[in-house]
Amino acid sequence: MEVILSQDVASLGRTGDLVKVKDGFARNYLIPRQLALAATKENKKRVEMYKAKMAVLYEAKKAEAQAVADKLAKVSCTVMVEVNDQEKLYGAVSEAEILRTLEQEGFTFERKDLVIEKPVEELGIFEIGVKLHSEVTGKFRLWVTKK
Repeated sequence: MEVILSQDVASLGRTGDLVKVKDGFARNYLIPRQLALAATKENKKRVEMYKAKMAVLYEAKKAEAQAVADKLAKVSCTVMVEVNDQEKLYGAVSEAEILRTLEQEGFTFERKDLVIEKPVEELGIFEIGVKLHSEVTGKFRLWVTKK
């Protein structure tokens, strides 16, 4: 039996996918739990319209994220840290410190959005990424200087 998924199902596919499953699985599990709809002409047309609408929303969010990434590329943040005699940091610059400096520049992100390739454990200039969208990652410069 062919069904159209109305929600993401881990082993089958994503919302709007047309999948072929066994009749009993569709009748006893997917359809009663409203995870899928029967693949009728009406439902196929409705899903196509939904997919088109979602594609437009996806592109709009992507464009918005790209605009934020362009603004973020112009940002340069400075973190002042304590160092020892050999100019080595006593620890690493934490994600919380990075987020705090970004907030001072007017950007608010969550910790999980930061993309740090390696820990910031020395003085210098670093490029830090911020995941803005599934396809867009913004980058900004982080200057680590001594107090």
